Amino acid sequence: MTHLASICLLLLKIHTMKSCAGVSLKTQELYALVFVTRYLDLFSNFVSMYNTIMKIIFLSSTFGIIWYMRGHKLVRQSYDKEQDTFRHYFLVIPCMVLALVIHSKFTLLEVLWTFSIYLEAVAILPQLVLLQRTRNIDNLTGNYIFCLGAYRALYLLNWIYRYFMEKNYHAQWITWMAGMIQTAIYADFFYYYFKSWKKNERLKLPA
Repeated sequence: MTHLASICLLLLKIHTMKSCAGVSLKTQELYALVFVTRYLDLFSNFVSMYNTIMKIIFLSSTFGIIWYMRGHKLVRQSYDKEQDTFRHYFLVIPCMVLALVIHSKFTLLEVLWTFSIYLEAVAILPQLVLLQRTRNIDNLTGNYIFCLGAYRALYLLNWIYRYFMEKNYHAQWITWMAGMIQTAIYADFFYYYFKSWKKNERLKLPA
């Protein structure tokens, strides 16, 4: 729900303000790649109606955001292309190589799923770099990133709880390590988010 809230906040900002200022298209494209490679089993492995609906929501909302930023005649004018210059393919290639080397089972779906886990851990980097360059962080953008980071941090607490409380729970070290790296990347943002909230000031990241 925290992850879903983050996407809803971003869509709310873009749709109501007709602006994507401070939003990284590179990060959204990375998340689209994450969801496409993770949810390839959408039509072959039915888990539950809830699971299927959530997968469709994450896929459609992410591609919807990309369409807004690339195709909407008003929204695309506010996209700061000159500042959003992070070479995101420098993240894709190492993650794919790592997935080919370190995985739990060498099958196409499993390798692509592992790749999506690695890529999700670092997909927020273009967004954080953009905010450091522009220092343009409105409330909706700040809350979007906070919810996105909180979703993974809550996953860590869930894994720890299950590890100690469920007898048959097996630690998935690939997911654990990627989750810890992803949460660590957000740590600096969390610090300045809570600092600005405590002082009731506009959120700013150091250059």
